[in-house]
Amino acid sequence: MEDHTQNQPPLDRTGVALRYLCAVLPMMFYASTWAATVSRDHDRLVPALVDLTLGLIGLVLMRWRRRRPWQIALATSLLTGYSDIASGPAQVAYVSLSTRRRRRELIPVAIVSWLCLVARSVRFGVDQATVVSLTTGTAVLGGLTVFGLYLRGRRDLAASRREAEVSAEREQLSRIEQARLAERAKIAQEMHDILAHRLSLLSMLAGGLAYRTDLTAEEIRGAAQAIQENAHRSLNELRTVLGTLRSDGAVAAPQPTLAHLGALVDEVRAAGQRVEVADTIADRDLLPEQTGRHAYRILQEALTNARKHAPGSRVTAELDGRPGEGLRIRVSNPASGASPGPGGRLGLVGLAERTRMAGGSLSHALRSGCFVLDACLPWEIPRS
Repeated sequence: MEDHTQNQPPLDRTGVALRYLCAVLPMMFYASTWAATVSRDHDRLVPALVDLTLGLIGLVLMRWRRRRPWQIALATSLLTGYSDIASGPAQVAYVSLSTRRRRRELIPVAIVSWLCLVARSVRFGVDQATVVSLTTGTAVLGGLTVFGLYLRGRRDLAASRREAEVSAEREQLSRIEQARLAERAKIAQEMHDILAHRLSLLSMLAGGLAYRTDLTAEEIRGAAQAIQENAHRSLNELRTVLGTLRSDGAVAAPQPTLAHLGALVDEVRAAGQRVEVADTIADRDLLPEQTGRHAYRILQEALTNARKHAPGSRVTAELDGRPGEGLRIRVSNPASGASPGPGGRLGLVGLAERTRMAGGSLSHALRSGCFVLDACLPWEIPRS
Protein backbone atom coordinates (compact mmCIF):
# COMPACT_ATOMS: atom_id res chain seq x y z
CA MET A 1 0.00 0.00 0.00
CA GLU A 2 3.04 2.24 -0.08
CA ASP A 3 3.08 4.96 -2.68
CA HIS A 4 5.78 7.58 -2.91
CA THR A 5 3.79 9.88 -5.17
CA GLN A 6 3.17 13.07 -3.23
CA ASN A 7 1.57 15.33 -5.79
CA GLN A 8 -2.18 15.06 -6.22
CA PRO A 9 -3.97 16.21 -9.38
CA PRO A 10 -5.06 19.85 -9.21
CA LEU A 11 -8.69 20.63 -8.51
CA ASP A 12 -10.86 23.00 -10.47
CA ARG A 13 -13.49 25.20 -8.85
CA THR A 14 -16.14 22.50 -9.17
CA GLY A 15 -13.92 19.97 -7.39
CA VAL A 16 -13.17 22.40 -4.56
CA ALA A 17 -16.86 23.30 -4.17
CA LEU A 18 -17.85 19.62 -4.10
CA ARG A 19 -15.42 18.85 -1.29
CA TYR A 20 -16.57 21.80 0.80
CA LEU A 21 -20.16 20.73 0.17
CA CYS A 22 -19.34 17.25 1.48
CA ALA A 23 -17.95 18.89 4.63
CA VAL A 24 -20.78 21.37 5.12
CA LEU A 25 -23.68 18.89 4.81
CA PRO A 26 -22.74 16.91 7.99
CA MET A 27 -22.05 20.20 9.74
CA MET A 28 -25.55 21.42 8.92
CA PHE A 29 -27.05 18.16 10.15
CA TYR A 30 -25.31 18.34 13.51
CA ALA A 31 -25.93 22.09 13.76
CA SER A 32 -29.67 21.51 13.30
CA THR A 33 -29.52 18.82 15.99
CA TRP A 34 -27.85 21.27 18.35
CA ALA A 35 -30.41 23.91 17.51
CA ALA A 36 -33.23 21.56 18.46
CA THR A 37 -31.44 20.63 21.68
CA VAL A 38 -30.79 24.27 22.64
CA SER A 39 -34.42 25.19 21.96
CA ARG A 40 -35.47 22.65 24.61
CA ASP A 41 -32.59 23.26 27.03
CA HIS A 42 -31.03 26.70 27.04
CA ASP A 43 -28.26 25.49 29.32
CA ARG A 44 -26.81 23.62 26.30
CA LEU A 45 -26.11 26.88 24.43
CA VAL A 46 -22.45 27.18 25.47
CA PRO A 47 -21.53 23.59 24.51
CA ALA A 48 -23.35 24.12 21.22
CA LEU A 49 -21.38 27.30 20.50
CA VAL A 50 -18.10 25.54 21.36
CA ASP A 51 -19.05 22.66 19.08
CA LEU A 52 -19.90 25.07 16.28
CA THR A 53 -16.67 27.01 16.76
CA LEU A 54 -14.56 23.86 16.58
CA GLY A 55 -16.45 22.80 13.45
CA LEU A 56 -15.73 26.14 11.76
CA ILE A 57 -12.07 25.82 12.73
CA GLY A 58 -12.03 22.41 11.06
CA LEU A 59 -13.66 23.89 7.96
CA VAL A 60 -10.91 26.54 7.77
CA LEU A 61 -8.18 23.95 8.27
CA MET A 62 -9.50 22.04 5.22
CA ARG A 63 -7.85 24.64 3.00
CA TRP A 64 -4.39 23.20 3.75
CA ARG A 65 -5.33 19.50 3.64
CA ARG A 66 -3.47 18.92 0.35
CA ARG A 67 -0.38 20.83 1.44
CA ARG A 68 -0.20 19.23 4.91
CA PRO A 69 -2.35 16.12 4.51
CA TRP A 70 -1.60 14.06 7.60
CA GLN A 71 -1.24 17.08 9.87
CA ILE A 72 -4.64 18.51 8.90
CA ALA A 73 -6.30 15.09 9.04
CA LEU A 74 -4.89 14.56 12.52
CA ALA A 75 -5.91 18.03 13.73
CA THR A 76 -9.48 17.74 12.46
CA SER A 77 -9.84 14.24 13.91
CA LEU A 78 -8.78 15.58 17.33
CA LEU A 79 -11.50 18.23 17.03
CA THR A 80 -14.08 15.47 16.67
CA GLY A 81 -13.19 14.27 20.18
CA TYR A 82 -15.48 17.05 21.40
CA SER A 83 -17.21 18.51 18.35
CA ASP A 84 -19.83 16.66 16.31
CA ILE A 85 -19.96 19.47 13.77
CA ALA A 86 -16.20 19.08 13.08
CA SER A 87 -16.82 15.57 11.77
CA GLY A 88 -17.65 16.94 8.31
CA PRO A 89 -14.26 18.61 7.70
CA ALA A 90 -12.53 15.69 9.47
CA GLN A 91 -14.08 13.17 7.08
CA VAL A 92 -13.05 15.15 3.99
CA ALA A 93 -9.49 15.56 5.32
CA TYR A 94 -9.34 11.83 6.17
CA VAL A 95 -10.46 10.81 2.65
CA SER A 96 -7.86 13.18 1.17
CA LEU A 97 -5.20 11.49 3.30
CA SER A 98 -6.42 8.03 2.27
CA THR A 99 -5.93 8.86 -1.40
CA ARG A 100 -2.19 9.14 -0.73
CA ARG A 101 -2.03 5.43 0.24
CA ARG A 102 0.73 5.98 2.78
CA ARG A 103 0.43 3.40 5.54
CA ARG A 104 2.69 5.20 7.98
CA GLU A 105 0.42 8.28 7.78
CA LEU A 106 -2.99 6.66 7.39
CA ILE A 107 -2.88 4.08 10.21
CA PRO A 108 -2.00 6.54 13.06
CA VAL A 109 -4.64 9.03 11.92
CA ALA A 110 -7.24 6.24 11.60
CA ILE A 111 -6.47 5.10 15.17
CA VAL A 112 -6.73 8.65 16.53
CA SER A 113 -10.00 9.19 14.64
CA TRP A 114 -11.48 6.01 16.11
CA LEU A 115 -10.34 6.89 19.65
CA CYS A 116 -11.91 10.35 19.29
CA LEU A 117 -15.09 8.64 18.09
CA VAL A 118 -15.06 6.46 21.21
CA ALA A 119 -14.40 9.44 23.48
CA ARG A 120 -17.28 11.41 21.95
CA SER A 121 -19.65 8.43 22.12
CA VAL A 122 -19.03 7.58 25.79
CA ARG A 123 -18.88 11.19 26.96
CA PHE A 124 -22.36 11.08 28.47
CA GLY A 125 -22.29 7.43 29.50
CA VAL A 126 -22.60 4.04 27.89
CA ASP A 127 -25.98 2.78 26.74
CA GLN A 128 -27.57 1.20 23.70
CA ALA A 129 -27.40 4.49 21.77
CA THR A 130 -23.69 4.67 22.52
CA VAL A 131 -23.12 1.21 21.06
CA VAL A 132 -25.14 2.09 17.94
CA SER A 133 -23.24 5.38 17.54
CA LEU A 134 -19.87 3.70 18.00
CA THR A 135 -20.72 0.90 15.54
CA THR A 136 -22.02 3.33 12.96
CA GLY A 137 -19.02 5.62 13.34
CA THR A 138 -16.60 2.71 12.96
CA ALA A 139 -18.39 1.57 9.80
CA VAL A 140 -18.28 5.11 8.42
CA LEU A 141 -14.56 5.35 9.17
CA GLY A 142 -13.91 2.07 7.36
CA GLY A 143 -16.05 3.17 4.44
CA LEU A 144 -14.16 6.45 4.16
CA THR A 145 -10.88 4.51 4.11
CA VAL A 146 -12.08 2.26 1.30
CA PHE A 147 -13.50 5.22 -0.60
CA GLY A 148 -10.20 7.11 -0.37
CA LEU A 149 -8.25 4.11 -1.62
CA TYR A 150 -10.78 3.68 -4.44
CA LEU A 151 -10.34 7.30 -5.50
CA ARG A 152 -6.58 6.84 -5.57
CA GLY A 153 -6.98 3.72 -7.71
CA ARG A 154 -9.12 5.66 -10.18
CA ARG A 155 -6.53 8.43 -10.32
CA ASP A 156 -3.72 5.95 -10.89
CA LEU A 157 -5.71 4.27 -13.66
CA ALA A 158 -6.42 7.59 -15.35
CA ALA A 159 -2.74 8.58 -15.03
CA SER A 160 -1.60 5.27 -16.53
CA ARG A 161 -4.02 5.72 -19.43
CA ARG A 162 -2.74 9.23 -20.05
CA GLU A 163 0.82 7.95 -19.93
CA ALA A 164 -0.06 5.15 -22.35
CA GLU A 165 -1.69 7.64 -24.72
CA VAL A 166 1.34 9.92 -24.55
CA SER A 167 3.65 6.95 -25.12
CA ALA A 168 1.56 5.73 -28.06
CA GLU A 169 1.53 9.23 -29.56
CA ARG A 170 5.29 9.48 -29.08
CA GLU A 171 5.82 6.12 -30.76
CA GLN A 172 3.55 7.14 -33.63
CA LEU A 173 5.51 10.35 -34.12
CA SER A 174 8.73 8.31 -34.02
CA ARG A 175 7.41 5.93 -36.69
CA ILE A 176 6.33 8.87 -38.84
CA GLU A 177 9.75 10.49 -38.48
CA GLN A 178 11.51 7.23 -39.35
CA ALA A 179 9.31 6.87 -42.42
CA ARG A 180 10.15 10.43 -43.44
CA LEU A 181 13.86 9.81 -43.01
CA ALA A 182 13.64 6.60 -45.04
CA GLU A 183 11.74 8.38 -47.80
CA ARG A 184 14.23 11.26 -47.80
CA ALA A 185 17.11 8.80 -48.03
CA LYS A 186 15.40 7.08 -50.95
CA ILE A 187 14.82 10.39 -52.73
CA ALA A 188 18.39 11.50 -52.05
CA GLN A 189 19.68 8.24 -53.51
CA GLU A 190 17.56 8.63 -56.64
CA MET A 191 18.67 12.24 -57.05
CA HIS A 192 22.30 11.26 -56.67
CA ASP A 193 22.03 8.45 -59.23
CA ILE A 194 20.24 10.65 -61.77
CA LEU A 195 22.09 13.93 -61.34
CA ALA A 196 25.53 12.35 -61.04
CA HIS A 197 24.95 10.54 -64.32
CA ARG A 198 23.61 13.58 -66.15
CA LEU A 199 26.09 16.08 -64.76
CA SER A 200 29.03 13.83 -65.54
CA LEU A 201 27.80 13.62 -69.15
CA LEU A 202 27.50 17.40 -69.26
CA SER A 203 31.01 17.72 -67.83
CA MET A 204 32.41 15.37 -70.48
CA LEU A 205 30.66 17.20 -73.31
CA ALA A 206 31.66 20.62 -72.00
CA GLY A 207 35.26 19.41 -71.54
CA GLY A 208 35.34 18.34 -75.17
CA LEU A 209 34.28 21.80 -76.27
CA ALA A 210 36.84 23.44 -73.98
CA TYR A 211 39.90 21.43 -75.00
CA ARG A 212 39.20 20.37 -78.58
CA THR A 213 40.31 23.08 -80.98
CA ASP A 214 39.93 21.02 -84.13
CA LEU A 215 36.14 20.71 -84.05
CA THR A 216 34.12 21.88 -87.00
CA ALA A 217 31.14 24.17 -86.64
CA GLU A 218 28.83 21.21 -87.20
CA GLU A 219 30.55 19.20 -84.45
CA ILE A 220 30.35 22.16 -82.08
CA ARG A 221 26.63 22.52 -82.78
CA GLY A 222 26.17 18.78 -82.20
CA ALA A 223 28.01 18.93 -78.87
CA ALA A 224 26.03 22.00 -77.79
CA GLN A 225 22.80 20.28 -78.78
CA ALA A 226 23.85 17.21 -76.75
CA ILE A 227 24.55 19.45 -73.76
CA GLN A 228 21.14 21.07 -74.13
CA GLU A 229 19.37 17.71 -74.41
CA ASN A 230 21.14 16.31 -71.34
CA ALA A 231 20.38 19.44 -69.34
CA HIS A 232 16.73 19.15 -70.36
CA ARG A 233 16.65 15.47 -69.39
CA SER A 234 18.30 16.31 -66.07
CA LEU A 235 15.53 18.78 -65.28
CA ASN A 236 12.80 16.33 -66.29
CA GLU A 237 14.27 13.49 -64.23
CA LEU A 238 14.80 15.82 -61.30
CA ARG A 239 11.13 16.87 -61.48
CA THR A 240 10.15 13.21 -61.56
CA VAL A 241 12.08 12.44 -58.39
CA LEU A 242 10.91 15.55 -56.57
CA GLY A 243 7.36 14.71 -57.61
CA THR A 244 7.42 11.89 -55.06
CA LEU A 245 7.45 14.58 -52.38
CA ARG A 246 3.99 15.74 -53.40
CA SER A 247 0.97 14.56 -51.46
CA ASP A 248 -1.66 15.13 -54.14
CA GLY A 249 -1.77 11.46 -55.14
CA ALA A 250 -0.19 12.03 -58.56
CA VAL A 251 1.01 8.89 -60.29
CA ALA A 252 4.81 8.75 -60.49
CA ALA A 253 6.44 8.34 -63.87
CA PRO A 254 7.68 4.79 -64.64
CA GLN A 255 11.26 4.21 -63.52
CA PRO A 256 13.82 2.83 -66.00
CA THR A 257 14.64 -0.87 -65.83
CA LEU A 258 17.19 -3.14 -67.46
CA ALA A 259 15.07 -2.95 -70.62
CA HIS A 260 16.33 0.64 -71.01
CA LEU A 261 19.99 -0.40 -70.84
CA GLY A 262 20.44 0.07 -74.61
CA ALA A 263 19.28 3.69 -74.42
CA LEU A 264 21.64 4.33 -71.51
CA VAL A 265 24.64 2.87 -73.39
CA ASP A 266 23.79 4.84 -76.54
CA GLU A 267 23.53 8.00 -74.49
CA VAL A 268 26.94 7.66 -72.82
CA ARG A 269 28.56 6.62 -76.10
CA ALA A 270 27.15 9.72 -77.77
CA ALA A 271 28.80 11.76 -75.02
CA GLY A 272 32.18 10.18 -75.85
CA GLN A 273 32.45 7.40 -73.26
CA ARG A 274 33.70 4.07 -74.64
CA VAL A 275 31.53 1.26 -73.32
CA GLU A 276 31.41 -2.42 -74.18
CA VAL A 277 28.49 -4.52 -72.95
CA ALA A 278 28.43 -8.32 -72.69
CA ASP A 279 24.86 -9.37 -71.91
CA THR A 280 24.31 -13.13 -71.35
CA ILE A 281 21.21 -12.96 -69.14
CA ALA A 282 18.94 -15.97 -69.63
CA ASP A 283 15.14 -15.72 -69.43
CA ARG A 284 15.24 -11.93 -69.28
CA ASP A 285 11.45 -11.72 -69.50
CA LEU A 286 11.25 -13.44 -66.08
CA LEU A 287 13.41 -10.81 -64.39
CA PRO A 288 11.35 -8.98 -61.70
CA GLU A 289 10.78 -5.31 -62.49
CA GLN A 290 12.16 -4.20 -59.13
CA THR A 291 15.38 -6.17 -59.71
CA GLY A 292 15.68 -4.70 -63.20
CA ARG A 293 15.29 -1.19 -61.79
CA HIS A 294 18.03 -1.75 -59.23
CA ALA A 295 20.29 -3.25 -61.92
CA TYR A 296 19.77 -0.23 -64.16
CA ARG A 297 20.67 2.20 -61.39
CA ILE A 298 23.75 0.16 -60.46
CA LEU A 299 24.98 0.21 -64.06
CA GLN A 300 24.19 3.90 -64.40
CA GLU A 301 26.16 4.80 -61.27
CA ALA A 302 29.02 2.46 -62.24
CA LEU A 303 29.37 4.22 -65.62
CA THR A 304 29.23 7.59 -63.88
CA ASN A 305 31.91 6.42 -61.46
CA ALA A 306 34.12 5.34 -64.38
CA ARG A 307 33.74 8.74 -66.08
CA LYS A 308 34.78 10.51 -62.90
CA HIS A 309 37.73 8.28 -61.97
CA ALA A 310 38.97 7.18 -65.39
CA PRO A 311 37.83 9.68 -68.03
CA GLY A 312 38.46 8.51 -71.57
CA SER A 313 39.08 4.89 -70.55
CA ARG A 314 37.24 1.93 -71.99
CA VAL A 315 34.55 0.54 -69.68
CA THR A 316 33.40 -3.08 -69.83
CA ALA A 317 30.02 -4.11 -68.43
CA GLU A 318 29.17 -7.78 -68.07
CA LEU A 319 25.70 -9.04 -67.15
CA ASP A 320 24.85 -12.64 -66.43
CA GLY A 321 22.31 -14.66 -64.51
CA ARG A 322 19.18 -16.70 -64.55
CA PRO A 323 16.21 -17.41 -62.24
CA GLY A 324 17.31 -19.11 -59.04
CA GLU A 325 20.98 -18.15 -59.49
CA GLY A 326 20.71 -14.38 -59.19
CA LEU A 327 21.67 -11.49 -61.45
CA ARG A 328 25.39 -10.71 -61.59
CA ILE A 329 26.80 -7.39 -62.78
CA ARG A 330 30.49 -6.65 -63.31
CA VAL A 331 31.82 -3.26 -64.46
CA SER A 332 35.55 -2.77 -64.96
CA ASN A 333 37.77 0.02 -66.22
CA PRO A 334 41.50 0.84 -66.08
CA ALA A 335 42.51 2.52 -62.82
CA SER A 336 43.91 5.89 -63.89
CA GLY A 337 44.50 7.31 -60.41
CA ALA A 338 42.68 10.53 -61.28
CA SER A 339 41.15 12.52 -58.47
CA PRO A 340 37.47 11.69 -58.08
CA GLY A 341 36.59 15.32 -57.43
CA PRO A 342 33.77 16.53 -55.19
CA GLY A 343 31.67 13.77 -53.71
CA GLY A 344 34.31 11.11 -54.32
CA ARG A 345 33.33 7.61 -53.18
CA LEU A 346 29.81 8.73 -52.26
CA GLY A 347 28.59 6.93 -55.35
CA LEU A 348 30.03 3.64 -54.12
CA VAL A 349 28.38 4.20 -50.75
CA GLY A 350 25.04 4.78 -52.46
CA LEU A 351 25.53 1.69 -54.63
CA ALA A 352 26.28 -0.46 -51.59
CA GLU A 353 23.19 0.85 -49.81
CA ARG A 354 20.96 0.26 -52.84
CA THR A 355 22.30 -3.27 -53.30
CA ARG A 356 21.84 -4.06 -49.62
CA MET A 357 18.25 -2.82 -49.68
CA ALA A 358 17.60 -5.06 -52.69
CA GLY A 359 18.89 -8.06 -50.70
CA GLY A 360 22.09 -8.42 -52.73
CA SER A 361 25.80 -7.86 -52.27
CA LEU A 362 28.37 -5.50 -53.77
CA SER A 363 32.17 -5.52 -53.78
CA HIS A 364 34.90 -3.57 -55.55
CA ALA A 365 38.66 -3.97 -55.81
CA LEU A 366 41.72 -3.23 -57.93
CA ARG A 367 42.73 -6.25 -60.04
CA SER A 368 45.59 -6.21 -62.52
CA GLY A 369 45.48 -2.44 -62.86
CA CYS A 370 41.71 -2.34 -63.31
CA PHE A 371 38.99 -1.18 -61.00
CA VAL A 372 36.39 -3.96 -60.86
CA LEU A 373 32.93 -3.58 -59.35
CA ASP A 374 30.86 -6.73 -58.76
CA ALA A 375 27.19 -6.72 -57.79
CA CYS A 376 24.85 -9.64 -57.25
CA LEU A 377 21.08 -9.25 -56.96
CA PRO A 378 18.64 -11.98 -55.94
CA TRP A 379 16.49 -13.49 -58.69
CA GLU A 380 14.04 -16.03 -57.41
CA ILE A 381 12.39 -18.68 -59.54
CA PRO A 382 8.86 -17.47 -60.31
CA ARG A 383 6.07 -19.56 -58.85
CA SER A 384 3.83 -21.27 -61.36
